Amino acid sequence: MAFIDYYKVMGVEKDATQEQIKKAYRRLTKLYHPDLNKDNPEAKERFQEINEANEVLSDPEKRRKYDEYGEHWRHADEYEAQRRQYDSGRGYGFGDFGGFGDYGAGNGYSDFFEQLFGERGSRQQRRRGGEDLEATLSISLRDAAVTHKQTFGINGEKIRITIPAGIADGHRIRLKGHGRTGAGGERGDLYITFHIEPEKDFIRDGNDLLTAVTTDLYTILLGGDIQLPTLTGTVRLNVKPGTQPGSKLRLRGKGFPLYKQEGKYGDLIVTLNLQLPTLNEKQKELLRKMKEEQ
Repeated sequence: MAFIDYYKVMGVEKDATQEQIKKAYRRLTKLYHPDLNKDNPEAKERFQEINEANEVLSDPEKRRKYDEYGEHWRHADEYEAQRRQYDSGRGYGFGDFGGFGDYGAGNGYSDFFEQLFGERGSRQQRRRGGEDLEATLSISLRDAAVTHKQTFGINGEKIRITIPAGIADGHRIRLKGHGRTGAGGERGDLYITFHIEPEKDFIRDGNDLLTAVTTDLYTILLGGDIQLPTLTGTVRLNVKPGTQPGSKLRLRGKGFPLYKQEGKYGDLIVTLNLQLPTLNEKQKELLRKMKEEQ
């Protein structure tokens, strides 16, 4: 089984408190919940990975085992039982360990330890060759809506990457070989977490965009067209006569682009607000007559 760093999945440090893990879990599940990313298969996989990481890190005992045994944490109870048996001198037999093979009394403990942790140990040894780096890259919501290239400096070098349209806040990528150089000449990896800066006119909700527009009383009562700004330009919104203030109108395909799904977009959801006019005496008198006729 490939090793998954649950701390990196959750975007927290290894000494994170339970409260920090809980906050990270709530934030990530909102970003990657399948109901908000129905057309993004990567989000479903990421959501499952987040749940798996939270299941381990939110449980103190499971977390202890994970911290000590890494990807082998599920076998911690079996290993510790065998270690206690070995230390107490009651025997060295590993024949019934459950698939790890039969080991003789002369080398059972050391061979078992090497088989169980050899791969992990060698991986850690390789990682000593170069340290991984973490970085946060902030981009605007408008930039996140278009595929573009961006250059930034880290670790004494300039790196140019292509950012696909539709990337989400908290999305994390790995750039292999762009970490620190170790004593052996090998380099670690660079992990970049994206931060999408808020936009005053739009709120992102999954692949949909939420916005509001204010119109006058006459358009609300009689209907009409409103010019509405979007991330990519201005569109015309038709308001039907008698539309209630506070109504939400949906413009299909005018929302945020779906990540790595060219030509697919969410919707733009518009809340219609009313700005009441200042009436003169003649207009007020007309309203009084209308009220009396009701």
